[in-house]
Amino acid sequence: MYAAGLEAALDPAHAAFTGKAVWVGPVARDFTAELTGRRARLRVLTQRIVEDLENELRATPERVARPSAAW
Repeated sequence: MYAAGLEAALDPAHAAFTGKAVWVGPVARDFTAELTGRRARLRVLTQRIVEDLENELRATPERVARPSAAW
């Protein structure tokens, strides 16, 4: 599923920066905090997109009457 791949897109980078000390110092901490925030936001937005699509599909009728050819 594309949504799962999108949700996990920042996981490798996040794991690299939170798993071991690959970069240290205040700038590294700020970067890691921003990366963590963006990762969380990406997950929320992906879930919102999927929910919006599912709601749209549920609102679409199964069948639509064929319009008459008036022209």
